[in-house]
Amino acid sequence: MSTPKLVGISGSLRSGATNTMLLAEAARLFGDCDYTLADINFPLYNGDDEAVSGVPAAVTAAAQLIADADAVIISTPEYNKGPSGALKNALDWISRADVKPWGGKPVAVMSAAAGRAGGERAQMVLRGFMVPFRPVILQGPEIHLAGSGSAFDDNGHLTGEIYVKELTALMQDLRGLI
Repeated sequence: MSTPKLVGISGSLRSGATNTMLLAEAARLFGDCDYTLADINFPLYNGDDEAVSGVPAAVTAAAQLIADADAVIISTPEYNKGPSGALKNALDWISRADVKPWGGKPVAVMSAAAGRAGGERAQMVLRGFMVPFRPVILQGPEIHLAGSGSAFDDNGHLTGEIYVKELTALMQDLRGLI
C-alpha cells in the first residue's frame, strides 16, 4: 500500500493555535503518512459574490485536497458553544465547489479549548454540520483537549498520557478505515 494521504483542517486561523498543534500531533501518532494542513482562510461566503466571481480558487484547491486524501482530521476550538466561524464558513464554501470531496471519506474530529470541557459542545455541533456531506465519521474515542494552552511540551507533543493514549487509538481506528 502506498503512503496514506492525511489532510488536517484546523478551525483556528491563529498562528500557534492549539487545534493546529493537536492536528500535527494526531498526524504524528497516525504514523507514516503524507500529511497536509488545508488552508481555510477563505472570504466570507456570500451567494452574490459567488454568482459574480464563482468559487474562489483557494476553495477549489481545498476541496480537491480533501478529495485526494485517504482520510481527514478536523480539530475545532469552541467559540460561544460551537465551532469557529472560520470552520463553518470553510464547510459552506467547500460544499459549493464542483468537487464533492466528503462522501464516504473517513474523518476523525477532535477539539482543543482553554476550558475544562475541551470543546466538547463545539465538536458535537461540528458532527451535525458534517451530516449532509455523508463522510464516515469515527465515533470515538472522543478527543476533547481541555486546558489546551498548557497541554503541549516545547516540541509540540501532548503531555497528558491519557490524551496520547486516546489520540493514538483514534488514529489507529482512522488508519483502519483506509
